Amino acid sequence: MPRFSGLFTTPTTSIIGADGAARAARRGRGAGKAVLASVLTGAFLLSGQPMAGAQDDPGTGHAEQTQSSSLPAFYENPARGLTELVHDTKAEADRVAAEQAAAEAPDFVKPAEGTFTSGFGSRWGTTHYGVDIANPIGTPVVAATDGTVINAGPATGFGQWVRVQAPDGTITVYGHVDTFTAEVGQEVTAGQQIATIGNRGQSTGPHLHFEVAVNGQKIDPQPWLAERGITLQ
Repeated sequence: MPRFSGLFTTPTTSIIGADGAARAARRGRGAGKAVLASVLTGAFLLSGQPMAGAQDDPGTGHAEQTQSSSLPAFYENPARGLTELVHDTKAEADRVAAEQAAAEAPDFVKPAEGTFTSGFGSRWGTTHYGVDIANPIGTPVVAATDGTVINAGPATGFGQWVRVQAPDGTITVYGHVDTFTAEVGQEVTAGQQIATIGNRGQSTGPHLHFEVAVNGQKIDPQPWLAERGITLQ
């Protein structure tokens, strides 16, 4: 009777041959490397970094990662990569918001809130060269225009003042202030606080004395403000 036991005990290599087994093993290793290369490639593409340290595998034609230290920061530390992404996104959002706020900011504003108590012109035998806005000491005083601070500190008659020169040369004066936060040479924008209402100098009560000078000539601030959409009373 023929003996068939050898048919069931013969090793795989005896059926497909040694060369076939080796080719199958190489195919298995090559497939694994291809998957790894695909994952690493995706990570590098997400990070936007080149695949440093990658070499071609002659057996598969796929890139083989040879050094773990060449992985991108995002792949090595996803939490850190996400933090950096959030930081960059917030910085860009803040920049856009600042540009939008600057574009929407008014060119001229009322220098202080309060009650109009005295206008420009003759008063008590002298000339009153500004307008007065009364309010309690400490009430914010803001720049009426964009410009550069040219004076901030003690002033005869006013006790303390702040003067701002606009880009067109117009000078606005803020007198009798109690405190000031502006500094000489500082660039300010319309609506930015520069001082507080006070009662310093030759004053009859807490108020802001506001003046406007165009081409060196002091003018009535009321029509100047009205032309710019601002009313005092």
